[in-house]
Amino acid sequence: MFSLPSFLIENPSMMLRMRDLRFSTSFLLTLTLAVFLSACAGSGRLRYDTPEEAFTKGLAEFEDGDYTKAAEFLQGVFDFGRTHQWAADAQLLLARAYRANEEFLLAANEYTRFTQIYRSDPRVPDAEYELAMTYYDRSPNYRLDQTDTERAIVQFQLFIERYGSNALVDEAQSRITELRGKLAQKQIHTAQLYERREYFNAAAVSYEAAFDRFYDTEYADDALLGAMRAYYDYARLSIRARQLERLEKAEENYDRLIQIFPGSPLVKDAESIYSSVRSMMDSLGSQS
Repeated sequence: MFSLPSFLIENPSMMLRMRDLRFSTSFLLTLTLAVFLSACAGSGRLRYDTPEEAFTKGLAEFEDGDYTKAAEFLQGVFDFGRTHQWAADAQLLLARAYRANEEFLLAANEYTRFTQIYRSDPRVPDAEYELAMTYYDRSPNYRLDQTDTERAIVQFQLFIERYGSNALVDEAQSRITELRGKLAQKQIHTAQLYERREYFNAAAVSYEAAFDRFYDTEYADDALLGAMRAYYDYARLSIRARQLERLEKAEENYDRLIQIFPGSPLVKDAESIYSSVRSMMDSLGSQS
């Protein structure tokens, strides 16, 4: 077992000085290590002395595809304010860097900031179109929440209203058509879920809502066919006193489909359902 030397036991003050020496040595080593690590971390800091230098370095990183580093340099441009000659260029490029890096919400914020701060800049229309595209980029599969899809449509519509003669208007309208088709799919998918669970009334209403709201999409005839089918099934499960009115609803949707989409590939399916509808209506008529 280790024991202290007798001269230390007999001299407590010496023991205290040795303890203090060990503490001082440990403290100095810790301080040295902290300074070393700080120096290493500092070696990775961005270096720029002017807004032009920060912007130039940010642009170079952007063109090299390092959008994270580009954004860091471009943020540095604003260390010198937002009214100098490099500020507007940096603001727009910062938004584009975030979008290229798929940080779409950050991109949307920076595009919005550009359009609000630099309203007289001739690139504002481009920025507003790209703002709409950030929501378009975030628009998910039709089965998921469509909040960003709806935001994208609103932004594209605003762009068209404000810049009707812009070369990007046709493309914006095409995007709106595509996104509205996705919303139609979402509505029809909801109706199909009701239908599979045999909630035929809710299914029929959802199909009709899909047609009423998205009549100009490629899914409009699907909605009418679904409404026909749902009303027919709803009628089959209804009490006799309510069957006829629900069959008439199916018939109305058949008429709309045939009149509006006579060339639809769904016409054959519609005729098959209509045949069943007419047969049931005739049977009800003969029993009255």
